[in-house]
Amino acid sequence: MAASLISKTLQSIRNPNAISSFTTFRTRHLCSVATVHQSPQCDDDPTSSFTFSSPTDKINESIYIKGRKQETASSSSSSVTMPMSFMTGSIVGKRFYEKVSTREADDGNGWTVMLDYRTLKTPSKRPLKLPTLGLAKAIGAEWDYQQTDGIRPFMMPLMKLACTALERVPLTRPKIIEHLMKKFNQDLVFCRAPADNDLTSGVHERQVQKIDPLLKWVESEFGFKPVVYSSFFGGKQEDGLIKTVENLMKKTDDYELAAIDAIAAAAHSLVIAIGIFRGKLQIEEAIELIRLEEDLQVDKWGLVEGGHDIDIADLRVQISSATVFLGLSRRN
Repeated sequence: MAASLISKTLQSIRNPNAISSFTTFRTRHLCSVATVHQSPQCDDDPTSSFTFSSPTDKINESIYIKGRKQETASSSSSSVTMPMSFMTGSIVGKRFYEKVSTREADDGNGWTVMLDYRTLKTPSKRPLKLPTLGLAKAIGAEWDYQQTDGIRPFMMPLMKLACTALERVPLTRPKIIEHLMKKFNQDLVFCRAPADNDLTSGVHERQVQKIDPLLKWVESEFGFKPVVYSSFFGGKQEDGLIKTVENLMKKTDDYELAAIDAIAAAAHSLVIAIGIFRGKLQIEEAIELIRLEEDLQVDKWGLVEGGHDIDIADLRVQISSATVFLGLSRRN
């Protein structure tokens, strides 16, 4: 069979008609020189294209490779808008500015951050108009601290909170308050370790010592005594206390609610967030209450490097940044 195939191949080579049939197809070449012009299929697209064309112009057999859109004077902008990935924490690109400054808003109501000559905007292209000069300078310092190799949103907690206050809170305020109140009955400070158990008696004593003063403050501030419980499923606070706290949340402005929501999420406690909001708790006092049980475990069993220490640092950043943001956003 192999011999038969070889014989037929040799016969076809000897046949001149077979050879001429191959030459009837026009040989195509790619020129080694690239020229730049518009693709005929994309006349409405201003993007220039790199075109590798045939040496002859009789038949258009160009291969179009779409190139990067060139910036023109008309595309330049006096503002810079952060992408939505800024809110997620990923690196959003290299540092593209030299100088960071602040100036009063054009309407005289608030302050803005300037990156060189550009006005900083939020991810949805709204002006980043801040209520106080102090907050604008603090956010400007976060931008000024960025390295040349990349802009890292996780190093700008105040900027993230400002975007939240300007972008998300106005649109989702009822849902934010609803979520906070839904978790209120399971608040961290209402959960009490059993006193009659040898394994938890030490925790109970520490809770009585550290948390009870905060609960007494809640009673004097809102007129209702909080209910403590030892169940994992939580308890039920008085309707009067729930309604009073909910009304307080409704009276907050967007910046205050953004800060309270951030603190409550990090602390697993709306009461601790309100304590900071009303000036009852300082940053270190709040962190001590949040980590009360875990610190007792660390004292007993030791600190796990790469675990407990990172958790402590992350908690400090979240509570401190939200507290500073709360203070700097107040006009008085």
